[in-house]
Amino acid sequence: MAALAPAHAQETNGTPAAQDNGEIVVTARFRTESLTDVPIAITALKGDTLAAQNLNTLQDIAQTVPTLDFRAGSSNKDRSTFIRGIGTITTSPGVEPSVATVIDGVVLARPGQSTLDLLDIERVEILRGPQGTLFGKNASAGVINIVSKEPARQLGFNAQLGIYEGGEYRVRLGASGPIGDDWGFAVTGLLGGFKGNVRNVTTGDWVNGYDRQGGRAKLVYRPADNLKFTLAGDYVFTYENVPTGVFVSTSRVAYPSGTVTPNADLAAILAASGIVPGANNTRVAPSFDADVRDKNYGGSFTAEIGIGDHTLTSITAYRGWKNRQHQDWDSVGPLTAATARGEDIGKVDSDQFSQELRLTSPKGKLIDYVVGLYYFHTVARERYQRGVTRLVAGTPVFDLGVANYRTDLDNYSVFGEANINFTPRFRAILGGRLIHDDLAYEHARVATTATGVAGIRPSYSSSGDTNRTDFSLRAGLQYDLSDRLNLYATYSRGYKGPAYNVFFNMQAFDVNPLAPETSNSFEAGLKGSSGNGAVTYSLAAYLTKFQGFQANFQDTYLGTLVTRLINAGDVSSRGVEGDITLRPVQNLRLSGAFAYNDAHIDQFLCPASAGGACANVDGQPLPFAPKWKFHVDGSYRVPVTDTLGIDLQSDFSWKDDTQYSITQTPDTVQPAYGIWNASIGLVSDAGKGWEIRALIKNIANQHYSPAIGYGAVAGVSRFVPRDNSRYVGINANLNF
Repeated sequence: MAALAPAHAQETNGTPAAQDNGEIVVTARFRTESLTDVPIAITALKGDTLAAQNLNTLQDIAQTVPTLDFRAGSSNKDRSTFIRGIGTITTSPGVEPSVATVIDGVVLARPGQSTLDLLDIERVEILRGPQGTLFGKNASAGVINIVSKEPARQLGFNAQLGIYEGGEYRVRLGASGPIGDDWGFAVTGLLGGFKGNVRNVTTGDWVNGYDRQGGRAKLVYRPADNLKFTLAGDYVFTYENVPTGVFVSTSRVAYPSGTVTPNADLAAILAASGIVPGANNTRVAPSFDADVRDKNYGGSFTAEIGIGDHTLTSITAYRGWKNRQHQDWDSVGPLTAATARGEDIGKVDSDQFSQELRLTSPKGKLIDYVVGLYYFHTVARERYQRGVTRLVAGTPVFDLGVANYRTDLDNYSVFGEANINFTPRFRAILGGRLIHDDLAYEHARVATTATGVAGIRPSYSSSGDTNRTDFSLRAGLQYDLSDRLNLYATYSRGYKGPAYNVFFNMQAFDVNPLAPETSNSFEAGLKGSSGNGAVTYSLAAYLTKFQGFQANFQDTYLGTLVTRLINAGDVSSRGVEGDITLRPVQNLRLSGAFAYNDAHIDQFLCPASAGGACANVDGQPLPFAPKWKFHVDGSYRVPVTDTLGIDLQSDFSWKDDTQYSITQTPDTVQPAYGIWNASIGLVSDAGKGWEIRALIKNIANQHYSPAIGYGAVAGVSRFVPRDNSRYVGINANLNF
């Protein structure tokens, strides 16, 4: 294990993530470097190849990357990503994610912002382990670094069309090229939709679908070789009608006793609607279709100025996020004495501003470095309304709760990371970030109930603020055994700042701030390739221990499920990762990647407000942390003419049993499953090139769920993925 923790360069469909003279290149350390030179565990994926395989979001990508996982939800507000089994599950605006998402150098404030469409990107880099030294404080588990495309050197146009079984389509049009000698531009527009693969038997509509429109534009000005100015902007609007009540079971199974508690009322309601709960149920019966509207947008100005042989980079950015939700709280239609009927209306308005200034030295001297200053400000305003109707002595009684709350965060930091080159082959790595956070919140709830009813607590208001100064750290050694073989070992300290559990049903014991989440991580890595690139490989081992882990804890209030954010205690993640890519003959490429990850709870701290009603979960797995996961793929180009070929591609992903709840309930476990996909494409290299590709997803028709949880009122429900069942489609890509 003395030589493990790779820069893992995953490729898809025979095309590397990014290339420069045959080398895969990344910008994981704010400079363009060969992936084999970077002492960080990285997965790099090419944007065009992801689009060709209908992988357009982080949820899609998570299936193909063994160390990445994704939690589905009823809207972007409820979704999040995990790296090596570590992530943040919460809807509170007073907490940041453990996995940071960065778009062209701009960190996104909320987990929900990171689930946007991957529109017109050059590549996605997934950096594993604490990355707070260079990428900011909310990167205690890792970073997803999204890099958009630069303007092309020659004027060109691109048209992509995808049509898929089940009423799904995707149209993308783009143009890119120079404007005179000093200017360049790139602009892309997107239109897509999916009618859904779940049936609402009450309304008769297909749901679990989406409509999406958006665009991205970039303008680059290069008045001199050492000057570059970039103005970039993007906007994506998404409408979704994802249901929350796709029931797996009307009973619940307790942990650790295994006691089964049935709900006869829910069972009767579903039976009357003709719904049979089960692991592949795709029918729901809410009173109305869910309606979620999401706007994700922003702009940035980047200046890169050469000062001698150094580069000064300034990134000034603003991002906005607006989320509107209208959902059926109880997930069923009828009002009965045992089951109340509820309606939720939510609104999120989030704005952020950031300014980064950094200085990058040239490579090749005794010390090369990146140093910088960073400022980040975000304001999140939310309004959540819940109306609940109950039958009391046969008479309907209506109660309403409305909460308005907001959080304000200011983050200041100074950072740097350096290589100390003892020899051309042997170097030390040393970096750190000094961080100061100011966090404040306000909360006010008005309710018509004085004692509380199912799903609504009484009127309540509070406010508070906290601040913290802390640090991230990275240190290590790196040795190049040869030009094509790299060995390194590192230690990192991760940090995620204090938090508040601010949400609709906030209570008096939520006013105390959560302590920061910190981690200590040890990695060692080996990666290399043959001289002609016929074989590339990497192997990794890591051990990360987290203190003050910020996690959601499930509780009940008047028979209703309530979740709240707590410092859950100590957890750890340890494992081995590896990958290999083979090109044994011309036009044939085979690759595979695997991850063994033991992410579990070391010591769970039961919150005092639970009254000691916590089961002992020490030693149990963390949510969304399968122990084993692997992905294999292969492609072969059959030449037809000098410029025309037939491209054959297939891939298979396998995922171990996965627990989706920190409370370890047996009925929230997704059994192991595998997904097999394939495609065949006709590819032309003549002119600027074109491609027509037919694909088939989930060939074996393997049903699964990316998230299983308890319903708000009763039962166990699941979210249904796009590829829950086999489907086919065609992608066309034309460059001219």
